[in-house]
Amino acid sequence: MPRIRISTTVSDELLTQARAALPGLNDATLVDRALEALCAEHRAAEIDRSYAAYDVIPLDTEDEWGNLAELLDAAASA
Repeated sequence: MPRIRISTTVSDELLTQARAALPGLNDATLVDRALEALCAEHRAAEIDRSYAAYDVIPLDTEDEWGNLAELLDAAASA
């Protein structure tokens, strides 16, 4: 993957904490890890929001496939 150079300032305390948490890693790798964690957190939040519809519709609501409550009961007893 191509790399790009970034230039920024960060909190001295935060950088010190990150370096202590992952000793031996260079700052570029720390920033890579931080960006990966940020993206993963964002994706997890997207997935959580997509399941919010299930909080609005009761599990025992019938549709063309039956209802989710019965499916969960059957899976739990299997």
